[in-house]
Amino acid sequence: MGDAKIIKEQDSNLSQGVTVVKCSRCGHDISRDEGYPYQSETLCEDCYMDVMQPANPCDPWAVFCATRSRERSGFKGAEGLTALQTAIYEFVKGKGKATGEEVMKNFSIPQRDLERQLAILRHCELIKGHKEGDKVYLVLFGS
Repeated sequence: MGDAKIIKEQDSNLSQGVTVVKCSRCGHDISRDEGYPYQSETLCEDCYMDVMQPANPCDPWAVFCATRSRERSGFKGAEGLTALQTAIYEFVKGKGKATGEEVMKNFSIPQRDLERQLAILRHCELIKGHKEGDKVYLVLFGS
């Protein structure tokens, strides 16, 4: 499966013949059977989903579906969001604007998780990007 390095064969799995490899992107241990080949890499399921279905905040159909669903459910503001999405929304709302780096640091989340959450918040028309000079800030959608 690509050029992933075989890092070890765990004693408990030797009798079962399970080979453990590292994901080429994030470095997590996975069994060779659980890996997904992508180009010359072996990826875990999360990394494979990231390359095959990246977060897309600028998706008109997703915006239409998300806003109509929230409207039918009667959700306003942070209602109906996950705890993390609500926290990000409230963080940006409280500061007025924030960079992605500030959000990642404040919530201890990696960039790919931030991108997923921001795509959802953008589809719900709650948070958007706003460029000031050479920096992009996250601001509330109505700003």
